[in-house]
Amino acid sequence: MSAALALTSAPSIRHGSPPDLRDARWRRFRLLMVPGWHGSGEQHWQTRWQSLQPAIARVEQDDWERPDPGSWVARLDAEVRASAQPVVLIAHSLGCITVAHWVRETGGRGVAAALLVAPADVERTLVAPELRGFAPVPEEQLPFATRVVASDDDPCCTLTRAGHFASTWGADLVAIPSGGHLNARSQLGDWPTGQLLLHDLVWRRRAG
Repeated sequence: MSAALALTSAPSIRHGSPPDLRDARWRRFRLLMVPGWHGSGEQHWQTRWQSLQPAIARVEQDDWERPDPGSWVARLDAEVRASAQPVVLIAHSLGCITVAHWVRETGGRGVAAALLVAPADVERTLVAPELRGFAPVPEEQLPFATRVVASDDDPCCTLTRAGHFASTWGADLVAIPSGGHLNARSQLGDWPTGQLLLHDLVWRRRAG
């Protein structure tokens, strides 16, 4: 069962300040970006986080414009299997749905936690034809600590649907007011709130 949080302020950290993405403690994990449809451009927070910490890896797809569920899942699986450390997934939009499909197909071994931001509702009526192959969205519980972050005005997924995904995946839900699709258009910059949510997930919830 998910716990819904309306984000009016950043979550608290039990023991002092949260670690920066460049903190040495992140070396315990392999941070892996899982972008969505079209990838993540220069102003997307995923790319900016990689600028802050070049050790963060990214799942690169052969075709960002015509996503194929099978090849997207296979590429994610290859990246997880290649890691010598537990993986922390940082997914956006269609990347979140790719993670759910990957867990259904593989069981999700090798991952310690996942931050799933703005999951795309590929079952909605007006979804782009390129994304329909990812429907239906898998509803199995994810076997690692998971947090879904969603906006209350996301054109790609209602907050109600995001809450449903969080509940079926066994994740908590953090609702961001007026954040749009939480992408480059949202002008989040380095998105410090997102960094804090990631820190809180890995260092508090996973350990709790």
